[in-house]
Amino acid sequence: MTIQLSNSTHARETLVLGLPLIGSHLAQMALHVADTVMVGWYGVVPLAAVVLGASSFFIIFVVGSGFAKAVMPMVATAMGQGDEVQVRRDTRMGLWLSIGYGIAVLPIFWWSGAILLALGQKPEVAAIAQGYLRIAGFGLVPALCVTVLQSYLAALHRTQVVLWVTLIAVAVNVAVNWALIFGNWGFPEMGARGAAVATLVVQVVSLVFLALYAGLLPDLRRFHLFQRFWRPDWHAMGQVWRLGVPIGLTGLAEGGLFQASALMMGWIGTVQLAAHGIALEVAALAFMLHVGLSSSATIRIARFDGAGNRVALRQAAKVSVAISFGVALFSVALFLAFGRPIVALFLDMSKPESAEILDYGVVLLGLAALFQLADGMQVMALGLLRGVKDTKVPLGLAAVSYWLIGIPCSYVLAFPLGFGGVGLWLGLVVGLICASASLMWRFWRLAR
Repeated sequence: MTIQLSNSTHARETLVLGLPLIGSHLAQMALHVADTVMVGWYGVVPLAAVVLGASSFFIIFVVGSGFAKAVMPMVATAMGQGDEVQVRRDTRMGLWLSIGYGIAVLPIFWWSGAILLALGQKPEVAAIAQGYLRIAGFGLVPALCVTVLQSYLAALHRTQVVLWVTLIAVAVNVAVNWALIFGNWGFPEMGARGAAVATLVVQVVSLVFLALYAGLLPDLRRFHLFQRFWRPDWHAMGQVWRLGVPIGLTGLAEGGLFQASALMMGWIGTVQLAAHGIALEVAALAFMLHVGLSSSATIRIARFDGAGNRVALRQAAKVSVAISFGVALFSVALFLAFGRPIVALFLDMSKPESAEILDYGVVLLGLAALFQLADGMQVMALGLLRGVKDTKVPLGLAAVSYWLIGIPCSYVLAFPLGFGGVGLWLGLVVGLICASASLMWRFWRLAR
């Protein structure tokens, strides 16, 4: 039976589900912002190294997180169909695939210094980044498992715990950073490596909290999530694999656009790379608002899809897009009105190079305002498409937009045409506009 809901009901349910997810994504970003701010206080070269190291970790994480993100619509669809056994199967195999991936890519972290040198980074920066990644790499498996459990709990509308665990993680991260980056409270001064240890500790603590909650909460025990965890379910694994690999590669296509921009900015200079990292952190914070709304849309669209309610599916999608559009307009106004004080938060202005980083960062943040609408729409479109389990064609559309259009535009504008970092960021805008337009077209074509 088709049940039609009002727009206000859709908006309320989207926000009730989405606001805790937005909060958890913002808190997750706060972990990275804390690293950037605190290492920025420590020194410019360590900051540039952590920008490279963290962005490299993120790219590898994004590819593996495709399995975790696949769990969200799969669990939501299974709940829409009333199949609780499938909920357990899909989530457990998402954990299996995440663990296997995390172990397989460890060598990349260990020999990351040579890779960064081959990509044209300065030896001093590459050496510090390698030290950071050799520690942070061991946190990939717990980080991916945390993401799987977050997807599982969010699909079951247990978003509050996801938010609270992430907030606890932020507090732990800041405390361990303070102790190990600067050598406070009798701990050794580790600089960038101290930030990596803090990240590893946070990931392990978060995993323990979420696993205990998922396994022991009385209302969730009926799913028997960890029952006979060692037994494979090849059919469910195949389903998670087929949906998750394109999601991970789509994330790589988008993340690769920004990682390539970081590498190219590194060719321009250390000050420019530090400013790029700060501006990107701020833009990423705004992006987390859209990611939370996109996850909410994925869950609701998947539920309606599983129940066969196409009318509610289309209506929910329209409301989600409208909310995301309003959030993007707010972000544009914030970046343009308060760019300088925002960038200044990341810097110790007593250091001589900070003024130059501040001026350059304000310019880049102004450019970031240009792609807020496009960035919000492309991630919302991806969320809607995942809700109807369409991931292969979106991968192709994203790859073309980012790699065949965005990155070449960034390179040409930055170097042959001589616009430097400004041209590099204008290329990002072009790639994001192409992605948002093509992905939205794809969803509404399928939703007819």
